[in-house]
Amino acid sequence: MKTTAIRMYGANDIRLEEFELPEITADEVLIRVVSDSVCASTYKAIKQGAAHKRVPDDVAENPVIIGHEMCGEVVEVGENVKKDWTPGQKVVIQPALKLPNNYDPGYSYPYIGGNATYAVVPKLVLERNCLLPYAGDSFFAGSLAEALGCCIRGYKGFYHTDYTNYERFDGAKVGGKIAILGGAGPMGIGCVELAIGYAGVSQVVVTDLNQDRLDYAARMCPAYKAAKKGVKLSYVNTSGMEDPTAALLELSEGGFDDVFVMVPVAGLFTMAEKICREDGCINFFAGPPVHDLPGSLNLYRVHYDGIHVVGTAGSIPVDMTDVLELMESHKINPGAMVSHILGMKAVEETLYAMEKPSGAKKVCYNELDIPLIAIDDLEELGKNDPMYAELAAIVKRNGGMWCTEAENYLLANAPRL
Repeated sequence: MKTTAIRMYGANDIRLEEFELPEITADEVLIRVVSDSVCASTYKAIKQGAAHKRVPDDVAENPVIIGHEMCGEVVEVGENVKKDWTPGQKVVIQPALKLPNNYDPGYSYPYIGGNATYAVVPKLVLERNCLLPYAGDSFFAGSLAEALGCCIRGYKGFYHTDYTNYERFDGAKVGGKIAILGGAGPMGIGCVELAIGYAGVSQVVVTDLNQDRLDYAARMCPAYKAAKKGVKLSYVNTSGMEDPTAALLELSEGGFDDVFVMVPVAGLFTMAEKICREDGCINFFAGPPVHDLPGSLNLYRVHYDGIHVVGTAGSIPVDMTDVLELMESHKINPGAMVSHILGMKAVEETLYAMEKPSGAKKVCYNELDIPLIAIDDLEELGKNDPMYAELAAIVKRNGGMWCTEAENYLLANAPRL
């Protein structure tokens, strides 16, 4: 079986190539990878090459397939695992295998990764229950399960304490108030979707310094949609405020029960502590780009007000399973996170452009030959191309969001590799 894939040979060295996959063993599964969501973690890996903890030292001699937010369908099943998997079945990969060597799909292996038309799922991935069945309608939503799995792990990381008996309760406070600081990016939008469809909170406040990002997030996750589920949602630009902390305390009527810090900025962490109410919990969700990032908080409040601080990163299979169930039951809409679509030939330029992040999630359809396209540009592109005109009409009918109908039309009509 031949596959077309993007392989990494070292730092700043990725190549689109066609090559032969080995025959699967009795303990492996062959999948057709339909979509992969381009992730900033992949950008970090290709910038570092073998210096990255997940990239093998011998990557120059044994290149690896990049991309780890993948969704596809089973093509062939090894004899020993036929009881578990069926050809044609939709699947997603949980890429965090949690191995001592840190090796994961999309970073470390020669025959499995998200930017490939076909991939071999090795025995190790199956043994760790990291190939997951998916019954959703669209492939793009499955590709977003990994990112949303990280978000739901963030919610599970929150905790609160009843100080009358010191009993601890995990998760965001039900009926409570949550702030998502620096939250107008793709992961922040994912956290908003989960706040409304999963966490059971009563108020969500999203802050950012960029009005365009806030406007985009507000369009994808509008306040009226949240209100229908009993959640008060607001978006706040803190860039021009004289005292943003005071403004947020007033907006929340005294403080928040839970706070996500979505940008690795020490000052934002300090603000999070100041806007926490008693027994409030802060999740320093953002991953700092440096190994030494000092921060400060009021230790008096830690002791007497019981402020909790946690940090979560990545997810485990049960998190993705929970997200898939939320998608399948339409409690969350992953389309809110998608700002661009592309084909595999456009992956390289898309990754290197991440030096200056823009938009939200960018979904690659591996078998298609299309450039990087903003969903908001479909109508303009449609003036010269009837395919994009029809896609624009479909997206407009679906609230301006990428959706299953649009994906199905694209897969049936777009040019192939």
